[in-house]
Amino acid sequence: MGSSLTCAGVVWALLSFLCAAASCVGFFMPYWLLGSQMGKPVSFGTFRRCSYPVRDEVHQATVMLEQCGRYASFQGIPSLEWRICTVVTGVGCGLLLLVSLTALMGCCVSDLISRTIGRVAGGIQFVGALLIGSGCALYPLGWDSEEVRQTCSNRSNQFELGTGQTSTHSHIHTTSSYSSHMLISKQVIHFDHSSDFNSLFVSPVCVCLYPGSCEIGWAFYCTGAGAAAAMMLCTWMACFAGKRRKQYPY
Repeated sequence: MGSSLTCAGVVWALLSFLCAAASCVGFFMPYWLLGSQMGKPVSFGTFRRCSYPVRDEVHQATVMLEQCGRYASFQGIPSLEWRICTVVTGVGCGLLLLVSLTALMGCCVSDLISRTIGRVAGGIQFVGALLIGSGCALYPLGWDSEEVRQTCSNRSNQFELGTGQTSTHSHIHTTSSYSSHMLISKQVIHFDHSSDFNSLFVSPVCVCLYPGSCEIGWAFYCTGAGAAAAMMLCTWMACFAGKRRKQYPY
């Protein structure tokens, strides 16, 4: 078996796989946004979250269920912006993963990736990275949803978290600590660790939120960093990845 990639193409294949893996792992993990509720750590992804308030009928109290799971339905995602972010980022991750796996196959299969195919693959990577970047840009638009506000001291808004930290201006405003009461509407969430995969229903209850603050989690940066590296490095290296086809005289 021969390789259809140049030396630069081998580096491109490995780098493409690392970028795709970083974006895909970051997209799946529910640690895009970190906060606290009722004294428990809470985190959000685009379609998953960790820790959720439920009503304990035995003790007649509201407790935090410390499990990570996905929302039971697409409509259960807290905001329209997060739904769009889920679709856009998911498609972008799929494109990066497809190109990276094809590039790895090119290391072992001859005549798989030519100079032209490499440039086309680079274009696909650019589109995938652009979609992921668009998803990351859309994500802060959902910070004004009720679920996020409950976690961020009821002070979060679009592009502004409970601490006043903004993703566009990159500065921090000092806010005073306080406690508030929030009415939890009926939500449905599907937890990964549920043995029978039944949905959990949260009854409308009044939950006392402890003073807390929110910050952007590592999964958000991981997803964006993978897309940025793919756009700036992989798309350029893809132009030199494939070997030139030999011209045989007839």
